[in-house]
Amino acid sequence: MVDMKLAKEVRKMQEKSKLKEDPNNFLKLLELTKQISMEDEDLKEALEIEKIVGQVTITDRNSSLWFSAGDGTFDYGEGETDDPSYVMKATWEILGRILSGESDGVEEYMSGALIIEGNIDEATRYGEVTRATIEAMQRL
Repeated sequence: MVDMKLAKEVRKMQEKSKLKEDPNNFLKLLELTKQISMEDEDLKEALEIEKIVGQVTITDRNSSLWFSAGDGTFDYGEGETDDPSYVMKATWEILGRILSGESDGVEEYMSGALIIEGNIDEATRYGEVTRATIEAMQRL
């Protein structure tokens, strides 16, 4: 079941561009995504892809997290995963701007501020899951 208190908190952070203030807000967003992915039929359908495992390294915070999307499920965790499809590396400032919608991941990648190692196609496919997640959040 989706924790509506968490949903309201994340929505409020998105509206006020506060997602970028703290990396823990990224974890809240991922938790909400996981909860919604178990209930929203459209998001479940978007997750019916071959599994993608992404690793995010926040270079200036000595912090990492991972997420997996595919085979109808979504999961995440702190730390590193053994065999990611791709690894994204950036400072929290850059990642925060992307999360808050102030900047586009493609622009940051092209400028060299966001480094993606591994399968770039998988990173692009995950963008489709992200769009489906945003739509699912709007339906709450």
